[in-house]
Amino acid sequence: MNIVTNFLMVLEIIVSVLLIVVVVAQNSKSSGMGGSVSGAADSTFGGKERGLDGFLSRCTVILGIIFAVLSLVLGAMINQF
Repeated sequence: MNIVTNFLMVLEIIVSVLLIVVVVAQNSKSSGMGGSVSGAADSTFGGKERGLDGFLSRCTVILGIIFAVLSLVLGAMINQF
């Protein structure tokens, strides 16, 4: 069980580094607090994103879900002993 825990810890470190890289690589979508008052919110929640921004956005969601699941599994495994 110790090997599985160590493997999951290394996997979580890799996923967290990838998540940081993907988030930093994204472009800013608004101009701060002033952009949220204007029409920037319509374009953010409206259409589909294409190209690199859409790919990075999907990667962020997928890596975030993987990170959360790994954290829950590791927490359950570590508290089991």
